Amino acid sequence: MPKETPFKLTYATMFNPPEELHTRYEEALTRVKANLGQEYSMFINGEERKASEQFEDRSPINTEMILGRFQKGNAQNADAAVTAAKHAFPAWSALPWQERLTLLRKAAGIIDERIFEFGAVITLEVGKNRMEALGDAAEAADLIRYACDQIEANDGFIRQMGSDPLQGYKATNYSVLRPYGVWLIISPFNFPAALTGGPAGAALAAGNTIVIKPASDTPWTSRLLAECFRDAGLPAGVFNFVTGPGSTLGQALIDHPDVDGVTFTGSFDVGMGIFRSFAKGPYVRPTILELGGKNPAIVSANADVEDAAVGIVRSAFGLQGQKCSACSRVYIEKQIYQKVLTRVLELTNKLKIGDPTDRSVYLGPVINKSSYQDYQKFIDEIRNADARLLVGGKVLTNGDLAHGYFCAPTIAVDLPLDHPLWKQEMFLPITTVTPVDNLEEAMAHAVGVNYGLTAGFYGSLEEAKWFFEHTQAGVNYANRPQGATTGAWPGFQPFGGWKGSGSSGKNAGGLYYVQLYMHEQIQTLIQKA
Repeated sequence: MPKETPFKLTYATMFNPPEELHTRYEEALTRVKANLGQEYSMFINGEERKASEQFEDRSPINTEMILGRFQKGNAQNADAAVTAAKHAFPAWSALPWQERLTLLRKAAGIIDERIFEFGAVITLEVGKNRMEALGDAAEAADLIRYACDQIEANDGFIRQMGSDPLQGYKATNYSVLRPYGVWLIISPFNFPAALTGGPAGAALAAGNTIVIKPASDTPWTSRLLAECFRDAGLPAGVFNFVTGPGSTLGQALIDHPDVDGVTFTGSFDVGMGIFRSFAKGPYVRPTILELGGKNPAIVSANADVEDAAVGIVRSAFGLQGQKCSACSRVYIEKQIYQKVLTRVLELTNKLKIGDPTDRSVYLGPVINKSSYQDYQKFIDEIRNADARLLVGGKVLTNGDLAHGYFCAPTIAVDLPLDHPLWKQEMFLPITTVTPVDNLEEAMAHAVGVNYGLTAGFYGSLEEAKWFFEHTQAGVNYANRPQGATTGAWPGFQPFGGWKGSGSSGKNAGGLYYVQLYMHEQIQTLIQKA
């Protein structure tokens, strides 16, 4: 008999995990819950640092649950972190790349060892169900390893070029990719492990030193990641971890003249603000932005109804729609429209909403009060447009849910196609669905937005080829029941966007990402023959 392939957790495989994952997650959850409410420091120059003020990290599952107390960093802390990173840069960048990779691979291994603690914390802090939470941590480790693998596969990005045709001289030319210096990483709440660890791993593997500033809703997860870097033996100042408001601490970091590059993942408006602020420096510096999406799924009359419905529901409502890759609009050819819609509604009605630490729960809460209020505002806009809500459209306040930010998964139809919500990212469990006459009409709607992050398609093989040729998104899936628009994984589906969804044109976890953290230097040596 063929040997069984060991289970590898990804966002595509998480729907049927081994029982051991549930057992070990629950054991870790018990340990984590027994230690809630502690105070956590920042890491600056290899030391634990406190600020003059602290803030509480509360769970969106139950806002009476204080997860921990974190430092409310200020401009002085920002300066200390950047200064530490600047001082550590010469030694770290001079270290042979093989030695840097050894340390980073060790850090990735520590994440693997602590994955169940990460998973429990991410569930409590973000509201992710357990498999999404474990996937977040697993992806962080794999992103770090993938960046290391790319450095290694390219021999440190040192390449000999051609020689000048000089009479009487020997010319030697090398292209060398070298790190920039101090790299700032501002990470989002929705993937606090992967979207902190991925950029951090790439920046560090390339030879930069870093300052990590997580979202204020999710400082604990990023603190766990910083502990993995510390315990792997990264030298003092090579990584620095600070917490606090974006408006004060974050702005001070962006404005700091010694920051040489920045990676930001988050909303379009905030990202464009960072882009413009960072451009006010003394010269152009690299800015890697991933700025959300308004991701379409197109369903052909030739589609497999079940695959399409399952993929749409998983991508629309995974993490409560709070993914920049979430499937937020669906275009279905009229011949198959009612069949697909009926099945989507059946599957949506089966989704369990509640405490995401419960194994049977698929949807937890949205992240905070602002998102909770936005959900209600968008529902009002949909109703005022005379659209129909076939499921959802309400916040859930019964029993224990009254203490959290729970919103029902919502499917809206008959929303006029010129309504702004067809083009605006809502970042909530709301999806709009419409019939179309043909695939050309669907594609025109799909690409007619400022975003271009992910897109999904269901239909024949020939139609799938047509879809890939005409879509305008960085990550595209055809006939994928595991997720119509979600589920990217390093080395499998590198993740990045076009147009307003991204600034670099290169995808994280892919062949061309780690190079973004380096600039090219040509070294020419002339010797007399």
